[in-house]
Amino acid sequence: MTSYQSMSLRIGVTPESPCNYLPEETEQLGVVMDHHWLTPEGYALLLASGYRRSGTAVYKPMCQHCTACTPLRVDCQRFTPSRSQKRQQNQMRKLRWEFKPNLDPGWFELYARYINQRHADGSMFPPNKKQFFEFCTAPWMNTLFLHGYDGDRLIAVAITDVLDDALSAVYSFFDPASPLSLGTLCVLYQIHYCQLTERSWLYPGYQIDACKAMNYKIRFQPYELLKNNRWQSGE
Repeated sequence: MTSYQSMSLRIGVTPESPCNYLPEETEQLGVVMDHHWLTPEGYALLLASGYRRSGTAVYKPMCQHCTACTPLRVDCQRFTPSRSQKRQQNQMRKLRWEFKPNLDPGWFELYARYINQRHADGSMFPPNKKQFFEFCTAPWMNTLFLHGYDGDRLIAVAITDVLDDALSAVYSFFDPASPLSLGTLCVLYQIHYCQLTERSWLYPGYQIDACKAMNYKIRFQPYELLKNNRWQSGE
């Protein structure tokens, strides 16, 4: 087994650029330069240290003037649903869920509708298969595609990195016309799967309190926040 404790970890810092989440801020990322960390085992350690993956690049915010992005992880074995989440769990159970190594035929039509209707002003527009796989997958990572079905109709997909003691939510897309909160249902199923497989954590990404699209993660309790290089209870 590889010992990562004795290995170097070189970080390259990107130039400042406009922040995608807080328009008044700029962002700077620290990107892992040493390829020997780019394995499921290495990434598990980096994930627990506040890093995330975008395609094959592993990074974390290193902004000079802003600390808004806070790593968060959900304690799945102690997860206690709120009243609304209990209702959503009932909705989740009425759907069919399956992790698959590949996407179903026809997934791109669902993805395109989601991007066109929900994120036409974002970096993923216009929808493109090559860009999608470059963003969501990495050849060194064990990634599965969570499929959600209403009957036989595909209505949601959540790209999920699978680690020994955790899942990491990479990206999700779903039927934009559905009355269900499908993004939340995907997270609830990922937590459920962690419970079934005795995994401790779900990493849903960075919590950004001031960004509406990125501040939902604290709804899944209990959770921990990485502050001052230490995981602390967020309850």
